Amino acid sequence: MVSAAAGHFYRAGAEGEIIATGAYKPYDQQTAEIKRIWTKSTLRKQGLAGRVVRELERLALQAGYNRIYLTTGFRQPEAVRLYLSEGYDPQFSLEVDPETFSLPPYDGRLRFTKILALESLSKTA
Repeated sequence: MVSAAAGHFYRAGAEGEIIATGAYKPYDQQTAEIKRIWTKSTLRKQGLAGRVVRELERLALQAGYNRIYLTTGFRQPEAVRLYLSEGYDPQFSLEVDPETFSLPPYDGRLRFTKILALESLSKTA
């Protein structure tokens, strides 16, 4: 485990095997940046990624962060659906073809933010 000030790497396991991972790192004094949400391919679409996101949010809030920032690729519709379902605010238009974000002046990343609140996290724990 990495200290909260430096961030946190989280892993979920079952039967001695890692089945899902994710991490957060400092983005600024109030904001943690979630990175690298991963679930084992044979266990996808079972809610594991959402549980990892919620656990990272809980840990970030515990560490003193009140906001989350993250990015995903424009060709990752499953990730976009996950973050929207977890209450993240897209910092881009959902009405625009995602391929647009691969062209200048964009860099291919879709940005999301979320304000952390104790009440919202207690409902999902």
